[in-house]
Amino acid sequence: QVNLVESGGGSVQAGGSLRLSCVGTGDVWSNYIVAWFRQAPGKEREGVAVIDTDARKIYADSVKGRFTISRDNAKNTLYLQMNSLKPDDTAMYYCAAGARKWWLPLTPNQYNYWGQGTQVTVSS
Repeated sequence: QVNLVESGGGSVQAGGSLRLSCVGTGDVWSNYIVAWFRQAPGKEREGVAVIDTDARKIYADSVKGRFTISRDNAKNTLYLQMNSLKPDDTAMYYCAAGARKWWLPLTPNQYNYWGQGTQVTVSS
């Protein structure tokens, strides 16, 4: 069992930056792959980035080159550095944790534990 709490969301203008954090408590953090998802109103939840316990990572095409995912296992914390933000990045952002797999999934059904979300709003 892992409990996840996100923070760091807010409102920024296009071109700005935000850094999201997600702290995990409960089970051994380093046993899980962890990921960021987002969901805009009226849209499905989509994967943004995922990072494995050995720091392998993948990104959705829409955020490549702008977002960076990282984790600090000593602090049980997941980060998402978001640069060059666009209005299309506006969404509720969620962190998620799941069992390790040989691939790095960006689909919600591969994750068992979810945070409550943090809102990111980007204005033009």
